[in-house]
Amino acid sequence: MVRQRKKPGRPRKPRPTDKDIRGGKFIRRIVERLRPLHWHQDCPNRRLHYDEYVAYLLLYFFTPVITSMRGLQQASDLPGLQRKLGLPRFSLGSFSEAADVFDPERLVPIIGELRDRLSPLAADDPLAGMDLDLTAVDGTLIHAMPKMVWALWLDEPHRAAKVHLQFDLLKSAPVAATVTEGNGNERTVLAGSLAAGKLYVLDRGYADYSLANGILEARSSFVLRLHTNATYDVVEERPITPEAADAKVTKDLIVTLGGRNTPALHGRRIRLVELHVPDTGPRPTRRVSSKKTFRTAATEQTILLATDHLDLPAELIALIYRYRWQIELFFRWFKKVLNADRLLSLSPNGLTLVTYCALIASLLLVLWTGRKPTKRTYELFCFYLTGWADEHDILAHLRTLAKTDR
Repeated sequence: MVRQRKKPGRPRKPRPTDKDIRGGKFIRRIVERLRPLHWHQDCPNRRLHYDEYVAYLLLYFFTPVITSMRGLQQASDLPGLQRKLGLPRFSLGSFSEAADVFDPERLVPIIGELRDRLSPLAADDPLAGMDLDLTAVDGTLIHAMPKMVWALWLDEPHRAAKVHLQFDLLKSAPVAATVTEGNGNERTVLAGSLAAGKLYVLDRGYADYSLANGILEARSSFVLRLHTNATYDVVEERPITPEAADAKVTKDLIVTLGGRNTPALHGRRIRLVELHVPDTGPRPTRRVSSKKTFRTAATEQTILLATDHLDLPAELIALIYRYRWQIELFFRWFKKVLNADRLLSLSPNGLTLVTYCALIASLLLVLWTGRKPTKRTYELFCFYLTGWADEHDILAHLRTLAKTDR
């Protein structure tokens, strides 16, 4: 009987070495800032504390040779890392246990502190100097494993978690995040986290009159995209200025939204700005109201923007909604460049911790470089932390980016 040879499996990844992890002064500053978290949920037999756990997660995001929890554990065995950063060795069991014990909300003040240190938009930007806290809100899915029974989505084999993100458009920086199962309702999550003094910029997934009314009752404002079959009654039609026409504005109306079955906003005067813009992708098939049929060319689409700001120029409202695309770009950065969707934890609490650390890593990169991060900039910083580049290379790269901005 001839024994069949076993197929070779995937080759083992090389263990990280001291030479693979550099840039100790950058990581050390973060570790020192995290010291107040050290005694959170402390107990006599704990070997991995909160500040050390967060420091290791940040090390994961900035060290490309580390791609998993096991890689982090192997890195914790390195004497050089322990000596430079003052971080202890940990076991896989202690790392997994920490994800379910530590409170992610302890990181929220750190995220807020880093965001407050960022500079707003450049002076020549059309939205610079606005006395408005522009906050885009949206959600993105993180594919989960079938054994993550809490991550309800399509069915048993297809599970996912959802990150509900609030994003500061004037600073291009994350504000807050909530992690739920894939079927978590975006409108419900936002309704439970409303704050005063913000202007929420929302896509059609948030088109709910009760939510819009809740934003107003929270003493905030909104720019909300409605479905094209939205029901409204026109109170006043305003003239279109040349600037608004250049911004593709076709109508500027004062309306009352909804009807008897949707009384939340029916008694309020709401601004409705209609745009006709080029259609760059497939349009979803939607039922159109027989009362208000939009005869739009096949190469264009109609966008209805509702806002409680009655005095802002129509072209500025259109520009605010256009800036909402920044949150979509951040999701691409979050998952495709930072690789924050890798499952370093399988629990809701652990995924929230990983998400918050990814937001901190993004904010730190902006603070270090003084600009919105790009893939090339991130790669160069990773090269620096692995010893393949030095500070002169980083400064030369930033000077090159500054020239292209002119």
